[in-house]
Amino acid sequence: MNFIILLFFAIIIFDNWGDYCLMKRTKKEKKRLFVISSLIVFLIVMLVHSVASDWSEIMDNNHKIKQLTEEYNDLLAEEKKLESDVTKLQDSEYVARYAKEKFLYSEEGDLILRMEGND
Repeated sequence: MNFIILLFFAIIIFDNWGDYCLMKRTKKEKKRLFVISSLIVFLIVMLVHSVASDWSEIMDNNHKIKQLTEEYNDLLAEEKKLESDVTKLQDSEYVARYAKEKFLYSEEGDLILRMEGND
């Protein structure tokens, strides 16, 4: 939007620029030329500032998108692992074997041998 306004002002100002350059300038015209030139420079600076701030925001958003995509992929992997665990825990034989291994649960007549590991 800023660019359109700047372009509109530039067209209005520079429409008769060639004729204006050929004429002798009075103090009033020189003052008007200075004000118009200052306004144009100000508008250009504002446009550049606006574009730079938008560009910075776009780059920040791209960085956030990359981080959130990585986090999303990690969460999907964790979800698959948890779904696998749920499926395994629905099997009674797996639950019994897991309890025996992790909690040293034993049934009557089972012999438990514990081996030292590098864990």
